[in-house]
Amino acid sequence: MGRAYSESGVVWITAIFMAIFHIGAIAALFFFSWTNLIVAAVLYVLAVNCGIGMGYHRLLVHRGYEVPKAVEYFLTVCGTLALEGGPIAWVATHRIHHQHSDRSGDPHTPQEGTWWAHMGWIVTGRALNTQTEALAHYAPDLARDRVQVWLSKYHWVPLTILGIGLLVAGTLTGGVKAGVGLFLWGIFLRVTLGLHATWLVNSATHLHGGRRFATRDESRNSWWVALLTGGEGWHNNHHANPVSARHGLAWYEFDPNYYGIWLLEKLKLARHIRIARFTIRDPDPTVARKTHMTTS
Repeated sequence: MGRAYSESGVVWITAIFMAIFHIGAIAALFFFSWTNLIVAAVLYVLAVNCGIGMGYHRLLVHRGYEVPKAVEYFLTVCGTLALEGGPIAWVATHRIHHQHSDRSGDPHTPQEGTWWAHMGWIVTGRALNTQTEALAHYAPDLARDRVQVWLSKYHWVPLTILGIGLLVAGTLTGGVKAGVGLFLWGIFLRVTLGLHATWLVNSATHLHGGRRFATRDESRNSWWVALLTGGEGWHNNHHANPVSARHGLAWYEFDPNYYGIWLLEKLKLARHIRIARFTIRDPDPTVARKTHMTTS
């Protein structure tokens, strides 16, 4: 992978869908209501925090904790609501990113351009979302799971069902205008904001912020990206300790996605949570990995 290998000109299907969603996001602003805002916020948390952060990333990619299959599938379905592709493609791409972070072969390093890292690799790169068999090498654990394979192939189905449900529910309770507004906020605006929040982890957190650990890449900790993504912005912490289910290692590093995992543990729905902890206070930024891993 990497830009030299992946860039293939504009992928028109992807580009058209991105354009439609951005136009829909702008149109949503003309249909504001508190109901629409609340629904969009709840769905944002389900998709970006529960689905991408807790599910796709910390569970499926890194196996930082364990859950029953029913919980894994629920989090995966939440992840599909973010319109970031199916689980196998997402997991494989991210594992490749860690393997080649900020070097040749990284699917979305800012070293090959900020625009490329943010969304250029999606709009002008080779489409991988449907290439389940080709990506199975990087996600063999998911490729052996028939449910994950199905969700990878038909990742668009949950979002489509949700969109129809929002349109119908809004129309039945408040008329056509209410239905359209709920649809635009719950799908177009919410998805577009979630996409850019996730893409900022690929771009901004490899360009701006502090470096607690001297990792071999340019990963950085960004508090404002962490706020947008539920803790995924503590990216330097994560690259130094990839399997840790907790990314915000210091007390002041807000990490809602970890709190969600902690809650699952208290509900007896998660176990073997791997957590990196500091062994010294205020780690020397020139020394990598002054942490040790514990499992709860």
